[in-house]
Amino acid sequence: MDTVLSNSTLFPRPLLPVRTVTSTITLNSTTTYFFKKLQRRRVVRFRKNPCADTVVAAVGNNKSSTIISCGGGIREIKEKEFSDAVLKSDRLVLVEFVANWCGPCRLISPAIESIAQEYGDRLRVVKIDHDTNPGLIEEYKVYGLPTLILFKNGEEVPESRREGAITKVKLKEYVDALLESVSVA
Repeated sequence: MDTVLSNSTLFPRPLLPVRTVTSTITLNSTTTYFFKKLQRRRVVRFRKNPCADTVVAAVGNNKSSTIISCGGGIREIKEKEFSDAVLKSDRLVLVEFVANWCGPCRLISPAIESIAQEYGDRLRVVKIDHDTNPGLIEEYKVYGLPTLILFKNGEEVPESRREGAITKVKLKEYVDALLESVSVA
């Protein structure tokens, strides 16, 4: 095992020992055939998935094909896409304002993805990054992260704003209550 020695003036913390491993791979005729077959595969077509904003690619050769779906039900948008994706949408849109450095944002991410998949037929979920979209942050007065805002017909639904982390159960109750209030109104 090799060890890395560090000068304390260069590195504030001591580094862990580093181990290097070398190996050789012998390709037999079966393995070589497999890799050549993988190289022959190519993307045949792209099509838009009507249920969500994901791109589906069909990959395959003459005998078989595999469908690869990119993304969950959440679409990350920028300021220039906000008008088309949210304000001009004919569906309800739940906007999630997040940041990469935000711990609570990462905490609720799986719950938001679950909601996006479960309510995909009634609700579109979009994600807006706080750091790259300062105009939207200022326009919608987002003071805490994560912030959830529901939009209907291009306008913010009153009483739909929610800030901070939330459990999956509470998030589901929140979305159910919003959908019920919007359908009644």
